[in-house]
Amino acid sequence: MHAKAVTAGKNDTGQGTTEYAILVGVLVVIAIVAIVAFRPKLQELWNAIAEGMGQL
Repeated sequence: MHAKAVTAGKNDTGQGTTEYAILVGVLVVIAIVAIVAFRPKLQELWNAIAEGMGQL
């Protein structure tokens, strides 16, 4: 009985990897939503940087 209790707690080898994959997936979705939401401002910023580089 004691052996079953000890091994029951050690049966989570893939749990860390799964949690990491879910976290990365959520962060990717957040990044995509942010890029889509701020696309006009990002384009404006990119154009300003390109113009500034052209004046060098």
